[in-house]
Amino acid sequence: MLLNDKQSIILTGLLAGGLFIFGILDILENFLVLTILTVIFIVIVFNLLYVHVLIRKEHDKKNVQ
Repeated sequence: MLLNDKQSIILTGLLAGGLFIFGILDILENFLVLTILTVIFIVIVFNLLYVHVLIRKEHDKKNVQ
């Protein structure tokens, strides 16, 4: 699963907006809201790590040749 830059920015905006809106409405303790925000956060972090490892592998391949 590799997200492009636009999708990553949209997900980050959704996470920030969700934390802000649901925090103001004081429903961050709701299980469904917390689950959705946690899944979005995990997807963002997983994509960040995946892209970092992918770039490192490509960089290592270029250095070997």
